[in-house]
Parts: sequence; C-alpha cells; structure tokens
Amino acid sequence: MSKPWERGGSYARREATRFIRDRFLIVCEGAKTEPNYFEAFPVKADLIALDVEGIGANTKSLVEEAIRRKAQANRNRTPYNQVWCVFDRDVFPAANFNEAFRLAKVNSIRTAYSNQCFELWYYLHFHFNDVALHREAYGDKLTEFIGRKYEKNSAEMYALILDRQETAIRNATKLLNRYVHCNPEKDDPSTNVHLLVEALNAFIDKPDTPGG
Repeated sequence: MSKPWERGGSYARREATRFIRDRFLIVCEGAKTEPNYFEAFPVKADLIALDVEGIGANTKSLVEEAIRRKAQANRNRTPYNQVWCVFDRDVFPAANFNEAFRLAKVNSIRTAYSNQCFELWYYLHFHFNDVALHREAYGDKLTEFIGRKYEKNSAEMYALILDRQETAIRNATKLLNRYVHCNPEKDDPSTNVHLLVEALNAFIDKPDTPGG
C-alpha cells in the first residue's frame, strides 16, 4: 500500500534531466526554522530555481496557500515541476492534519511532514529514536548533541549537521518502516522530510570520491 505522501517516480537526478532547469516551490509552516534549512542547500542555479516560503500558517491553510501559488505560477506560464508543503503534526486538530494530506494528494502537491515537530529530523542526524518525545524536549536534546544552545530559527543548522545527513536519511527511513499501517497523524515519532532532502540533493554537484 502506498504511503500518504508518495506520488510515484524517483527523485534521483538522471543524466538526461541534468540540463533541464527545474522549478521547485517549498511552502513551509514555520516562518524561519524550515525555510532557513532548505534555503541553505547549495543547489546549482543552472539546474533548479528554488523558491522557499515561510508562511506561518497551519497545516490545511498551508496546503491551500501552496495550491494558490501553484495555480498562479501556471497562469504566469512559469509552472513548478515540484511543489512541496512542509508541516508538523504539532498540536493541530487531527482533522486539519489529515485534510492537509487529502488536499495535497488531489492537487499533486508533495508533503514533508514531521510528527511531532521538524526538530525530529535534526535529532535523527545523531540518534535513531522510535519513542515519542514532547516537541519541547527536542531543543534540549539538540543542545546536547551540537554542543551549544539550539536556536530554533538558526540559519546554521544545515551546515552544522551536514556531515550526518546520510545517517539521518537512514534513520528516518528505518523509523517509517516501523509502522506497518502508516498513519502520519498517529505515528509519533515519524517524519518523511528525508524525501525532500533527497529531492534537493539531486541538484547538488557532489565532489568526486576517490576512485570514482
């Protein structure tokens, strides 16, 4: 059974698409935390035009705003190849959270969610965890991991934890696989932010590895 966030297809860059300029729109629930992180990805400007917006809206309203911006881009003849919504389970009503997924699916918008909060994605850079933590506890854990006070709106988190990103992707994948019947609204903790990370990584030139 497909997951609620799956839309089909691979995000891995193919050589045939390398010279096509893609357009991504990432609409974030948070005004600073998530936009600062995704804007820090060193994507190649000749491969992708990346628009990241921090809306400060709740789950359903966020998807509705993404739908509006997608339609506006189509009218302007500058359509997006991928539109993503980034949001948390947090304390929003279950009905709002689930409706956000429904709206996203019927409008071909991809979702990068976290239950309970985006900081779970940061946490998974350091440790695997399948035990529910209150969203406010993640800040103290991250302070311990990074060796300095975690600042929620920091613009440095991408660079600070980049060398652990592959670990985070493995941990997030492992965590999702723990849920036989996936239900993002109930599955605490869970996140699929790594899917958006992998999508963006497809537009970054990686240095050659020895022997590559």
